[in-house]
Amino acid sequence: MKDLVEYLAKALVEHPDQVLVTQREDEEAIVIELKVLSEDMGKVIGKQGRIAKSIRTLVKAAAGQEEKKKIAVDIIPRDED
Repeated sequence: MKDLVEYLAKALVEHPDQVLVTQREDEEAIVIELKVLSEDMGKVIGKQGRIAKSIRTLVKAAAGQEEKKKIAVDIIPRDED
């Protein structure tokens, strides 16, 4: 799932080298954190959150029935290093 989110995000943003994706897992859920530069947030979220919703839908579809846990994608602004 992490690779899918990274691929999609890098295709959308102006600064693909600044995309950072991490995944953490506990007993109840898998959380994928997508960090992009503040100026790229609009491209990843889209009008009325449509792109973000689409990314989340694709991740859930890719997980399919094999993952019994809840899957969440969090989009977080990243400060320039």
